[in-house]
This record gives sequence, C-alpha cells and structure tokens, in this order.
Amino acid sequence: MLTSKVLDTTYPKGANYYQHQRDLIDLTYKLVGKDPDTRVDSTGITNTNVYFVVAPIVEYTIATGFSPGVATSVAFKTSARRKTNTSSFLGGFKYTTRQQTIIPIQSSVWSAGNKYNFLGDWRFLNYPQDTYGFGGYTTLNDKYTVNYRYIRFYEYALRSVAKSFYVGGGYQLDHHWRITELDVPPGVVTDYRKYGFSDHSTSSGIALDILYDTRESAIYPEGGDMYANIQFLTDLTFLGADHAYNSVLIDVRRYLGLPHHTLLAFWFYSVLTLNGNPPYLDLPGTGNDTYNNTGRGYEQGRFIGKKMVDLEAEYRFGITRNGLVGGVVFCNAESLSELASNRFEVISPGFGIGLRIKLNKFSNTNACIDYGIGTKGSRGFAGNLGEVF
Repeated sequence: MLTSKVLDTTYPKGANYYQHQRDLIDLTYKLVGKDPDTRVDSTGITNTNVYFVVAPIVEYTIATGFSPGVATSVAFKTSARRKTNTSSFLGGFKYTTRQQTIIPIQSSVWSAGNKYNFLGDWRFLNYPQDTYGFGGYTTLNDKYTVNYRYIRFYEYALRSVAKSFYVGGGYQLDHHWRITELDVPPGVVTDYRKYGFSDHSTSSGIALDILYDTRESAIYPEGGDMYANIQFLTDLTFLGADHAYNSVLIDVRRYLGLPHHTLLAFWFYSVLTLNGNPPYLDLPGTGNDTYNNTGRGYEQGRFIGKKMVDLEAEYRFGITRNGLVGGVVFCNAESLSELASNRFEVISPGFGIGLRIKLNKFSNTNACIDYGIGTKGSRGFAGNLGEVF
C-alpha cells in the first residue's frame, strides 16, 4: 500500500550537497539532455516551493500479485518563515492481476510553526483477499478468499501542547459491503463463520490521540529521532457501528545513528481490543496497520486476532555514494491472539533484505522493494513509497 508521511526536512541543505546527490529525476534530466543541477539555485534552495512526483509503478506482493498503477506525491510547506514540517498528499491507483482495485488518498498537513497537524486517510478497495483464520496455528493450507468492497474515511486534528508533543482526536469509518467467502473447502466451518459472518460490516467511532514525534521527516527519519503514538478508539452504534467496542493502539519507533551514515531503526506496534467484538475485516492483523507494513515475509491478513503485538528492526545503509541506491536488512516477530482463548500462543518471526531507490533527493522519497521470509513456507515481496517505518 501507499503511505502518507511528512516528506522533507524542515530546512534545505546546501547547494553543494544536492549537486552531489542523484535521484531518478536527475537521471531523467540526463536522458533528455538537460543539466540536473538546474534543479538547485545558488543558495541550495530548490527552484520550487512544491515537490511533486508522478510515477508509474509496478509492484509484486504476496497479497496482490503484480499490480501496475500510478503513484503521485505532493510536498509543500505552509510557512517559509517559521520552522515548519513539510505537508504532504499522497495518492495512487493500482489494478492488480488478482483483479483488485486500490485507490488511496492520504495526507498530513502542518500549520505554521507545527502548531496543528491534520491527518487524513481515505481509501476505496475492491479487494479479493486471502484469509487464514485466527492466531498463529494456521497453515498455508487453511487459505481461502474473502471478497469485498471497502471505504475508509479517517480524519484527525492534533494540537501542539509542548515541544514535539501533540494531543487531539478524530473520526474513523470502515465500511465493507458485498462480502463473500470463496474457495472454502467442503465441510469446513471457517473462523469467519465462527466469529460471526455478515455480507456487510461497519466500524464507526471517535478516537483520542496522544503523539510524541521528534522527526522532521517521517519518510526519512534520522539518528536520534523518536516517535510514540497512543490512540484510544471507541466505536459506537449511534454513529453507525455494527457493534460497540473499544481498542487501544500503541506505536513506538526509535532511530539510532551509526557510523558511515548508517541507521538502526526499531518499531513496536500493538493493537489490543479492550472489550467488544470488532468486525472480522477490521480485526488487527499482519499488514493491517495504517500503512500495511507490519510482518514483511507474510501476506497481508496472514494472521489475525483481537489482540496483536509486532516487533521490527531494520538496518539501513547506502550503496552508492550519490544517494541514488541504498539497502536494508530487517527482521520482525509478531503474535496474534487465538479465537478460543484470546491469548497470545504463537510467535511468527520473519527476516529479509530490501533495496531503496531515490525518487526525489529534496524530499528524500525512496521507492522501497523488500523480500521477506517467514515461517511455514511464507515468503514474498513488499513494496512501499517511503521508508517502511
């Protein structure tokens, strides 16, 4: 899935730095006989206040197969005089070989001086998706398909209350319809049926959000940065939810700078259903985080449960001196609660390597291609626009 993240550091680096860095836009300039250094003026500030990228994409993931499409990102600042993070909009269109349609529109807008941060996540999916059932005891042989259409509408407003510390709230809507189960083996009662099947489902609720974020660039964090987010969500029937339930999301990330311009990143991600029963398709699960990135090496939705804990670590390094190509080595481990016990009983680890190609050196936007290996035969590619976390 595409991601929506802050796309740039607060202040541009010097002209000499950018003239020694290269990205895919520079290569395009050279192919058409233009000088890529004309993209930078003598002060080191780019010749535009808006960074705009449109690019064709071809991805292959376990969940989607081949998925050609178009991705676009826009990055800008709401103030040139005050220290302000870069705002961003990210959108795209993908149609996959599994006949899935994916249209995300995601945004992060910072007001002058970072007093407010407005976050949005809108999506439309027509999405046949594999599912395996609850917990970690399932195998690849348990796979069958759930087909559905889906609309997501999330909007948040956060206000600065101290340096790097924000508090706010928002609204979340997840609506699925035309839900059908396909390729279910004869005589098998699926976990979806045991949990409570319906041909439609709606989650609709309000959330309290508490955020600590020292990153100037969420798409390219640097050594010393930290991100911590706690979100309390309550879904309410009078807002249209099928069932009332409460959950908490905890998302913590830490970035450590190492010698030779390398970086070690850590990620803790957990979603816990405190009470009630979320709809099956809204349950926590592998790759069901906001940006569909947890659990590389496993298909999206490979493990689901009412409770989830995921741990990830990644070592990031450059390959070419001009910044065009980089790489990562990563590992992860997650556990999802079982249907009968609602307890964590199985840990599912994964590991892999990845390639980073610089799309835009001013916004440090990378195209990410990762290959992960999990347990019980799970393995495959994952793509991302911007760092995974």
